[in-house]
Amino acid sequence: MTFTRRLTLSLEAWSLLGLLLWGGCALADVAGLQQEWARIMYQLPADAREDAMATLADLAGQEAAADPDDAELLIWRGIILSTYAGEKGGLGALGLAKEARASLEEALELDETALQGSAYTSLGSLYYKVPGWPIGFGSDKKARQYLEQALALNPNGIDPNFFMGEFLYEQGEYQAAMRHLQAALQAPDRPGRAVADEGRRQEIRELVEKLDGRLAAR
Repeated sequence: MTFTRRLTLSLEAWSLLGLLLWGGCALADVAGLQQEWARIMYQLPADAREDAMATLADLAGQEAAADPDDAELLIWRGIILSTYAGEKGGLGALGLAKEARASLEEALELDETALQGSAYTSLGSLYYKVPGWPIGFGSDKKARQYLEQALALNPNGIDPNFFMGEFLYEQGEYQAAMRHLQAALQAPDRPGRAVADEGRRQEIRELVEKLDGRLAAR
């Protein structure tokens, strides 16, 4: 990436932060964080996501610090940090993943049912995406346990079914993976989450296509 491009992205990130803060808490509440996360994930070009997600992570951290007993804010701080870690990549992302895990665990201590068990969903995805010992804290066993707990609380949800499907795909459990991915595609729309739902469905369709290829090759 050129210096000019890096500077442009940096200015875009600061502009984003200013826009969010200008609106006060109304733009920095859970709904605002959800919508901005979806915009970054599914509407920004790939090379702009890391800087934008870093800015959003800072804002989520400020909001969670101001209201540390709000489980929903802690969940969204964890989701944003884990997404930022994924965009950053490499060993430098491990610290972000640990921060995300801590935020999600705090949310569980406050209210495990918050956002229909989304803390369980996000912890499950973290545990199968982060490398295992001795590099990281990843664990397929813990990932499965957390995802099963998420599905117990929200059996028809798009996210718990998608992440369980993705996990099972990576485990080679293709038939079970397909069942969860099909359930994710049939999940009801979430109010105010149109961008996130459409983006997630596109991810599901892409994974189903890969899974079809694996099943056909058997």
